[in-house]
Amino acid sequence: MEQRPLGKTGADVSVIGLGTWQLGGDWGDVDEDTAAEVLDAALDAGVTLLDTADVYGDGRSEERIRKALAPRADRPFVATKAGRRADPFEAAQYTPENLRAWVDRSRRNLGVDTLDLVQLHCPPTAVYSDQRVYDTLDGFVADGSIAAYGVSVETVAEGLTALQHEGVATIQVILNIFRRKPLEELLPAAAAAGVGVLARVPLASGLLTGKYDESTTFPADDHRNFNRNGEAFDVGETFAGVPFDVGVAAAREVAEIAGDAVPTAAFALRWVIDQPGVTTVIPGARNVTQVRGNVAAATMAPLSDAQLADLERVYDERIRAHVHDRW
Repeated sequence: MEQRPLGKTGADVSVIGLGTWQLGGDWGDVDEDTAAEVLDAALDAGVTLLDTADVYGDGRSEERIRKALAPRADRPFVATKAGRRADPFEAAQYTPENLRAWVDRSRRNLGVDTLDLVQLHCPPTAVYSDQRVYDTLDGFVADGSIAAYGVSVETVAEGLTALQHEGVATIQVILNIFRRKPLEELLPAAAAAGVGVLARVPLASGLLTGKYDESTTFPADDHRNFNRNGEAFDVGETFAGVPFDVGVAAAREVAEIAGDAVPTAAFALRWVIDQPGVTTVIPGARNVTQVRGNVAAATMAPLSDAQLADLERVYDERIRAHVHDRW
């Protein structure tokens, strides 16, 4: 699989990574055996970046990654995230002591002395401007607790703020056919700064698989049920912030543009891979079939100019008004 430099980390990673939120929780039940099969399938297919977080299943995702990697000689790059354990969820909680506790917990969960990458996990906006937080993270790099750090953001403005800090190695942001705003300023600014970009929610929580209709329902423990209106966290993380019925209708058009010869999900992932400045895209997967479908995007040809123009039309006509000015 194609490998790209991940910003200032010094690592090269696969253009298709694996997001492991599904392996922790909030996407319905994924049992231990299935999680192991998903991880093995991704790694066997050439995925060299896993993205996780300390709050995915209260550490379950990190622990499952540790178990999956234990028998393997070649270790992939593992990016985790910290900060959502803050209670209350306020900027004042991002103290050196709390950051240390969160980082050390992830080190234990993943079974490593040095974390490859720690990303601030969509913290309160004020944290991105707090030099003390970056100084603390610099100290963790110096003492070997982490090899590099980055940020995961909800908004373009947060990402641009983070880029003002020299130590930031990567930025993670929602980017997909339905969420295009980062293309205007954030991705060019990250590229100019030598900062890697991890594109998350690339399938808009499954909308861009083209498999949902207006009658589709989700389990009670799935965020696509309980976070429709942002009840638990930023609504932009669920269906990329697009109202479900609007997204279903728009996804039908995307499927028509993709055509019958190409799976809609792989088509949508290829669009992300080809955006200038993107290092890796991190779709999740709940089973091996989804892993294989995601990985297939890495060998697809780029989309045609006509397809790109049609996708932009769908965005402008159906999606832009719902999301563009919000994030």
